Amino acid sequence: MIYPDINNLRNQLNQLADYGALAAEYGYSAEAKEAAATIEAALQKAISAVKNLAEEHATANEPAKYEDILALCPGGNTPQKVENLQDRMAGAVLGRFVGCTLGAPVEMWSIHDMKAAAKHGGIDFPPTDYWPVVSRPWDLRYGVDPMEKYSRDGMDGVPVDDDVTYTILGLLIIERYGFDFTVADVGEIWKEILPYACTAEDVALKNLQKGIAAAQAGEIDNPFIQWIGADIRADGFGYAAAGNPRLAAKMGYEDAYLSHRRNGIYGEMFFAAAIAAAFATDCPIEPIKVAMKEIPSTCTLYKDMEWALEVGPTLTDYQAARDAVDQRFAGMSPVHTNNNAALTVFGLFLGKGDFTATIANVIAMGLDNDCTGATVGSIIGAVVGAKNVPAHWTKPFNNKVRTYLTGMPDFEISDVIERFVKLAQKG
Repeated sequence: MIYPDINNLRNQLNQLADYGALAAEYGYSAEAKEAAATIEAALQKAISAVKNLAEEHATANEPAKYEDILALCPGGNTPQKVENLQDRMAGAVLGRFVGCTLGAPVEMWSIHDMKAAAKHGGIDFPPTDYWPVVSRPWDLRYGVDPMEKYSRDGMDGVPVDDDVTYTILGLLIIERYGFDFTVADVGEIWKEILPYACTAEDVALKNLQKGIAAAQAGEIDNPFIQWIGADIRADGFGYAAAGNPRLAAKMGYEDAYLSHRRNGIYGEMFFAAAIAAAFATDCPIEPIKVAMKEIPSTCTLYKDMEWALEVGPTLTDYQAARDAVDQRFAGMSPVHTNNNAALTVFGLFLGKGDFTATIANVIAMGLDNDCTGATVGSIIGAVVGAKNVPAHWTKPFNNKVRTYLTGMPDFEISDVIERFVKLAQKG
């Protein structure tokens, strides 16, 4: 696919603003406003035309209804027995927290800048420990924790992040509504305890607050329906359905439908299934192959995962992985589902079953690397178990995790793990 290049348009709009300001200074405010209004009307017409094309969600190859998705899935997955559930669950939960926390200070950074930061801080790259120095340590992330809390020496608990908050929210959804919760249930709990969100989730939340039904909240005025926001919400459903990828994918579908469509939905289904499958294998690549059976074989994400499985064994390092993704997904948003999913798979190949190497390589690849780091942390953590997660990653957590859920700022990590274990034993 070829994405539209609108950089020239952005430059022209900036020129309009600058010359409009100059004209106003010379006494021609009315004329400048008229010119801006003419451009705005033309833009609105163009946006409406493109929006109508983009909102043709349901296609034969990428359907929105669950039964239609299921009909296109390769299928064949059955629940598998999970050995050492307690240790694997701890590994998965802690792995997610580690990957997210390591990626947060360098989210969306270029490889060049991350390497420079590692050199400045005197640490390895790819990073094998938390960043000793973070940019703008006084800035509040999600309005809660200062960036200093994400540094090696400033950390006291898992600092707040949407990748962490949504995992806790997934736990609360299942505990309240059961494994057969619906998109309407997800909408209700969002309205109750999710105070704010980003991109697709922000659109859906605001639509819910306007009284729009949960089943329609994700498809009204939402250009972000294929971005990564749904698949970062997958992990809790994978934990609760440990060993049962079909159940995990179904829960992922109901959760994703609130805010996403097409590959945005499939991304959450895919990673929920992969994480569930990771509890029943010692091979870090096997969960990816299992998860592909839970999404339509006709969708773009499936084809991209086929490509990732083909290319992964040939990669030599994080730079080669990023180069391959940049070439295949040129022009795609850096917070899209598909390109980041490929990087996550590449991290599993490069990590070769080692917890630190897996997470470190994914962070080093860049793009939305707090999200990819968190997701790969769940997968590799479930595969190797907490006993194989080096202590220096988890000691600064002090058994605490922070969220921005309304009225729920803190949780004990041990309690979160135990609650997921209980759900997995029921599922």
